[in-house]
Amino acid sequence: MALAHRRLAIIDMTDAGAQPMTTVDARLVITFNGEIYNYQELRQSLERNGVRFISNTDTEVLLHLYRLSGAGMVRQLRGMYAFAIWDNESRTLFLGRDPYGIKPLYYSDDGGVFRFASQARALLAGDKVSGALDPAGVTGFLMWGSIPEPFTIYEHIHALPSGCTMTVSETGRGEPRCFWNITDAIERSVATAGRIPAGEEREFVRSALLDSVKAHMVADVPVGAFLSAGLDSSTIVGLAREAIGQPLRTVTLSFEDFAGKPTDELPMAREIARHLDVEHSSVTLSMSEVENELPAFFAAMDQPTIDGINTWFVSKATTQSGLKVALSGLGGDELLGGYASFQNLPRILAKYRALSRIPLLGDLYRVLHTALSPHLNILDPRRAGLIKLGGSWEGAYRIQRGVFMPWDLPQVMHGDYVRAGLERLGEVNGSSEDGRALNAFGHVVEMESTRYMRNQLLRDTDWVS
Repeated sequence: MALAHRRLAIIDMTDAGAQPMTTVDARLVITFNGEIYNYQELRQSLERNGVRFISNTDTEVLLHLYRLSGAGMVRQLRGMYAFAIWDNESRTLFLGRDPYGIKPLYYSDDGGVFRFASQARALLAGDKVSGALDPAGVTGFLMWGSIPEPFTIYEHIHALPSGCTMTVSETGRGEPRCFWNITDAIERSVATAGRIPAGEEREFVRSALLDSVKAHMVADVPVGAFLSAGLDSSTIVGLAREAIGQPLRTVTLSFEDFAGKPTDELPMAREIARHLDVEHSSVTLSMSEVENELPAFFAAMDQPTIDGINTWFVSKATTQSGLKVALSGLGGDELLGGYASFQNLPRILAKYRALSRIPLLGDLYRVLHTALSPHLNILDPRRAGLIKLGGSWEGAYRIQRGVFMPWDLPQVMHGDYVRAGLERLGEVNGSSEDGRALNAFGHVVEMESTRYMRNQLLRDTDWVS
């Protein structure tokens, strides 16, 4: 067993927080990426049970929590994390990943050696893991612009699914065991919403958001924030300003080509910063600067994506300002209905669900639409699947968010390769369908959170930042 760690120190900046970290008796060893927001409460509980700490880190809390609660420890955690704990006594490796999948955890298993890392390319670096491409990863990327977990672009590297744990021993690797499911959480939220007294909805949301922001402010280094002209980031900044009672640093990204146009967020961001009384800075880029940075952007990319460039530049500016930690409004649109998909998906289902049940009609419409698309530029090629796919939430979402449709893929890849990729993707893709106690809003929240946010926005934000 070998563990290695490159640390970004946020809590307890001393050498006591160095990793891999070992318990005093040398039984347990951990390597941990992320932050546990409720570690102080967990520490107090452990101390009441007689645990003695030698550091002020959240990392050490994980070690003692595992000793006390075993695999069930993850149910007590609030935070973003990917970690591995090696038990020298039982000779087992325990892996855990946070519910939303904010922090990545990749692994390969050749039947004799188990390897894991925070980046897929770290596993390739030792020249012991094949870099052969996975049809499912390639197909998934072309269909969505990102690779759906648990696949990666590499056939022999997999992602530990979000909200799951896994145990590895000398007898082999166990299957991932999931301890959290977003659909269950949304079901509970739908039920909770019905119990909020009329007129108290706004205060309910405000209280929940303020509680979350306060939790994210736990750090031994300054915490800043990305600030656009949008509702999400300005709300986060306002609540953070209230939580700490003093100005925090904010950063805005703008582009020369947008100056003086409605798409330029800088003037409004400056006004919001002035109103909220924060220390604001901005960086304005020309297109030539963007183009010059692209080689570095692609060189750092771990998994292919069609997004992330804006976050790259605002993260770079934030780093140059001296900040290690920055809050963002990521997730607001997915959870609170900020995308057009919240209106479009229910409309598609209402219009095409009955038609989708008529045999062969969807295929006939698709063929006609595809034939006419090259001659009529107004036709969106994805909408060729409206009748065939529009009768389910999964299908409607594919039309809304997809890049290539499945029937388009044989034009860019060999047919057998496409079929292999689609078959493997179909084995793990869950669907948000009837039978769940979700309203239409809840269905879209699930789709946006488990597809676009999990596989693209969160992943991109992690490696970019």
